[in-house]
Amino acid sequence: MEVHRVEAHEAIDQLKIPVISKPVVAEPPPEKSPLRDKFRASFFMTFFISLGTWLVLSGKFDVFHISLGVISCFIVAFFSGDIMFPDPDLRGYPRMTLRFIAYIPWLLWQIWVSNLHVLRLVFHPRMMDLIDPRIVRFKSGLTGDMALLVLANSITLTPGTITIFVSVMGGFTVHAIDKELAEGLPGDMERRIAHIYGE
Repeated sequence: MEVHRVEAHEAIDQLKIPVISKPVVAEPPPEKSPLRDKFRASFFMTFFISLGTWLVLSGKFDVFHISLGVISCFIVAFFSGDIMFPDPDLRGYPRMTLRFIAYIPWLLWQIWVSNLHVLRLVFHPRMMDLIDPRIVRFKSGLTGDMALLVLANSITLTPGTITIFVSVMGGFTVHAIDKELAEGLPGDMERRIAHIYGE
């Protein structure tokens, strides 16, 4: 068998048939459809969470309001689904959700304490001396968009402080009603939010 192979090979050489060798080009991976990327697990989770919130807060269950809610939640989930759930791997989200739920009572307690603080300022005989508004700027150690969003909203929800501006690099500009609240920023709040999102 080997002799025949050699003879056939020599015969081809004598015919002087040009051999054209083409470079092997690897096929590019199939392009991902931007539309398909929109309809991943994060879209459906955002949609159902938004729809559940819509139904609870609206309290109306007729066809018109439910249809309006479905359309609105679809639009929100389509354009913003990757904000709440940026990671396609959703295995870490249940633990993150439990941490966030555990954070809510602490935040409500901070809101209550800050309410009492502002109430004391308002009714104090030396109110004009105690109220000392100031602008506070600080750099947060948080990096995730959702973590920065939660910190900004937590600061605003706490009476006496309002988040004015947040940069994508974590720079915060906050208005505080007095020196005591200004010195407490960002405080324990940032550490707890970092724990929620594993930062």
